[in-house]
Amino acid sequence: MAFFVLGLDILLFALQKLAVLLRISSGETLGGWVSFLAFVCFVLFSWLLFRWLRNQLLWRLRNRLIVTYVFIGVIPVVLLVTLAGTAFYLFAGQFATFIVTSGLNSDLKSLGAANSAIAHELAASFQRGGPADSSALEGLRKSDQAWADRQICVWMDSKLVLNSVPPGVTSEPPRWPSFVKPPLRDVVRDHDRLFLRAADTVQAGGAKLNMLSSEPLDQHLLENLAVNLGEITLYAKGLTLRKVDQQSTKATPEGDSSVRVRKPDGQYVLDTGKEPLVPTFSAGTVPPAQRTGDRLVTFATSLFVVNWESGDMNSPAAVSVQTRLSVLYDRLFAALGEFAPAIEFALVAMVIVFAVIELFALMIGVGLTRTITRAVANLYHATQRVNRGDFSHRIAVKSKDQLAALETSFNSMTESLQKLLAEQKEKQRLESELAIAQEVQAQLFPKEISQLESLEVHGFCRPARTVSGDYYDFLTLNSHRLTLAVGDISGKGISAALLMATIHSAVRAYSLESIPVQSMPAAVGAVVGSGMMLGSSLTGPEVSPGALLSLLNHQLYESTPSEKYATLFLGIYDGESRTITYSNGGHLPPIIIGENGGIRRLEAGGTVVGLFDNMAYDEGSAQLKAGDIFLAYSDGVTEPENDFGEFGEQRLIELVRENQHLSLVRISEIVTAAVDDWIGANEQPDDITLVLARAR
Repeated sequence: MAFFVLGLDILLFALQKLAVLLRISSGETLGGWVSFLAFVCFVLFSWLLFRWLRNQLLWRLRNRLIVTYVFIGVIPVVLLVTLAGTAFYLFAGQFATFIVTSGLNSDLKSLGAANSAIAHELAASFQRGGPADSSALEGLRKSDQAWADRQICVWMDSKLVLNSVPPGVTSEPPRWPSFVKPPLRDVVRDHDRLFLRAADTVQAGGAKLNMLSSEPLDQHLLENLAVNLGEITLYAKGLTLRKVDQQSTKATPEGDSSVRVRKPDGQYVLDTGKEPLVPTFSAGTVPPAQRTGDRLVTFATSLFVVNWESGDMNSPAAVSVQTRLSVLYDRLFAALGEFAPAIEFALVAMVIVFAVIELFALMIGVGLTRTITRAVANLYHATQRVNRGDFSHRIAVKSKDQLAALETSFNSMTESLQKLLAEQKEKQRLESELAIAQEVQAQLFPKEISQLESLEVHGFCRPARTVSGDYYDFLTLNSHRLTLAVGDISGKGISAALLMATIHSAVRAYSLESIPVQSMPAAVGAVVGSGMMLGSSLTGPEVSPGALLSLLNHQLYESTPSEKYATLFLGIYDGESRTITYSNGGHLPPIIIGENGGIRRLEAGGTVVGLFDNMAYDEGSAQLKAGDIFLAYSDGVTEPENDFGEFGEQRLIELVRENQHLSLVRISEIVTAAVDDWIGANEQPDDITLVLARAR
């Protein structure tokens, strides 16, 4: 594209010269296109040159690091120095204008204090019946140079009683505007002249005394302010202050220069107009430079001026100050006395030290690039070998710095990759086995439940992990008897799932098969009872819940580690008598919720199963009336916590009680949904198991 535009530009240039020779009027038009295409050619070829230089110079990592050091170390320093210099200049300008404005404010305060004192003195004189005597003011003019140019006017109930002006000056007294609300201390504009004015009102007997002191803001006052500062220029006219209309999108007329000013009642625009400002007064001289680098500081600020005719402040004045940094330094550090040069020396020394440190850092950075590039080249070559599958490649480490540690780390990484691949294969094998375990465990939970004529049952279990340590089962013994089992295995994961499968198999075996009496532990005899005629064995349905728990406790104690145990509730429901006979081995007591809302807890039993040998378990029984709900659960239902505490047993009971007219499946869904809401976005902490039964 660049060469195409260049060729087109050369062609048009040739046509332009031909048009000039043939005196054709289109030569000027072609000249414009030639200039435009020449500019486009310059941009395109500049970009091509930049790209070529970048590719040539920055291909090597060493050059890239040098450029990086420049951008990181040099350019930020330049920017910071520029920012600091700009901020220092602005601070110096602000300080210069602050000296002027603070001087004016000091004069206003002095004028106001004197005005108030004289007003009270005159009021006291009028109360004593004396006349308005200006002789004291004349003496004050002679003794105090500050009073030489001041005009004093006094009104008694709107009647002028005193007009004291400087000697040799004939001046009409200013009027007392209606907008004045004493005490007033302001710069005012009266008949296109600026004055410092102070106004006070005091009571003189039954009359009201108004006193106004006025001092012109003229050449003489500026000369006093410019002493030991520099040149001060006053611009009394040419500025307009206009409030910004928030609904208007155009703040100033086109062509005007303006500055935004924020005041308590809104934002204003300070317009300087289309014409340049004309100075009204200029006083003082710019001091000469005292040393190299003693820069000239020029800064301006605005003065809010009250219009004495209308009371508005729409025509401010401006003050410009020209001075030297050395003058501002002397004014700023005048209170430090002999310590000021020491501070100056310390600042200069800091600048020099920082510059040396920056240069030294840049040199070290450039010197270290060679070692960095060598290490990067070794790493690049090694990654290419690894990319081809050669994990046996190792980098030869020849130094003892961090880059050497990086090379060592790379060697360690390749070795770890070899081990990781082997571990990944092992992990995939374990995950496959875990999935199989999940499928096997899912088959252990009852799929199809044979409901009794007088009892409907439902169970639900949701593991916190892949496999569960909770256990529940429904085992139909005959047409009117049903065994209910609910348990919780200590621990989680595969070990808990295996123990759960053991308990599942043992409960079913002991419930359905014959059990030799000789194999029973001694504690079972106490549970079976002394009134029963025992043969050589007991059939499963003849074994009571307490005996089953004793058998399971003995088996788990003998076959599992000492830290493994389980909580287990076993109940046998008899449909003919509508009675559930149970024994609770350390599990959370199931609850029977009556149709009228009453609750009964099934607490009879003993300690956990598998922790101690030869344990006897008490039995209990409960009558189930039509509509009563049997509720058994694991701690994964009641113990989840959030910011409000645990979910709790009482909340579970209330949920079941409020929805006991619904189906058992629906009640289970409502409870699990409530637990999920309670847990929120957190991970499910434990297995959730819920067993429900309702008498019909």
